[in-house]
Amino acid sequence: MDMRETHRHAIDEVEMMLVNARLRDELEPYRDESIESSTKRMTLQAENEYLASMLAWERAPALPIADWFSPPMHLLPPDALGDSQLSHRLKQIVDQLYSKNIVLRCTDHLSDRELYTTIYRDILPCCEKMVEVPGKALEWMCVDDTETWLRYYASAVERRRHQEEYDVEMPPAETPKFQRQLPGN
Repeated sequence: MDMRETHRHAIDEVEMMLVNARLRDELEPYRDESIESSTKRMTLQAENEYLASMLAWERAPALPIADWFSPPMHLLPPDALGDSQLSHRLKQIVDQLYSKNIVLRCTDHLSDRELYTTIYRDILPCCEKMVEVPGKALEWMCVDDTETWLRYYASAVERRRHQEEYDVEMPPAETPKFQRQLPGN
């Protein structure tokens, strides 16, 4: 490393320490011991990213997901749409959700109508923190019971652990009927 690189590295390090101090000051009203224990083994850059994401979380408003959009997302009731209309609209909705870093997981056991209904009834009215942190997404698991997860999505290892932990009979492992390629998956 030559002198200019060494000097630039020292300046970058000082800038990161100043950012760290500012983030810690701004987090002070929300502070607890979890910050200290979480950041002990991080590089300064990783710590700053972590602290910035914590600050974004603390300051983010909790809003119904429908209100994350401008104008707010309003859907027709599922029974107001025919099958082809609903399937076309579902693709648009999934893309809109992904544009706000909302990723749908475990959807392949649901028909298009069932997934649309889940979005309409469960996802859009749900209040969540609207946090915009690059590389982070709100993951919505579209499984509402353990048996469905075990049947369609759990790996062989997860199924075995569940069986050993709860001493229960396992549902048969099956391939979900509605294979989809959703954004973010």
